[in-house]
Amino acid sequence: MILNSLRVPAAEFSAVTGWDAKPEGMCRGEVCVPAPGALDNGQVNVEVAAARLGMPVVHDSDHGVWSLGAATATGRTLATAVARFPSTLIDAMGRGFDFASLRGRRIIMIAWASW
Repeated sequence: MILNSLRVPAAEFSAVTGWDAKPEGMCRGEVCVPAPGALDNGQVNVEVAAARLGMPVVHDSDHGVWSLGAATATGRTLATAVARFPSTLIDAMGRGFDFASLRGRRIIMIAWASW
């Protein structure tokens, strides 16, 4: 959700996120999360709602917009950090590299193709 303001109409917030702002909190179906201060005069305070729902919020000050990510239980968007690619890849020199040798370590993989 791209925002121009951190206060949005409750109906708009609900339509985009699926979370309804109610007096008892932010609700989706039967699940309600207490969020005091999130709803005020039909407007959702996005900072408060995002903090309670584990939604990441980032601000682009150059363009004056915010981006609101999906709600999660932990506030992290990755469900898993398990790589979904072959365990062995060929490097630029034609040698095989086994990713299992890096088990338990964080890695950044950078790929490039000429086409």
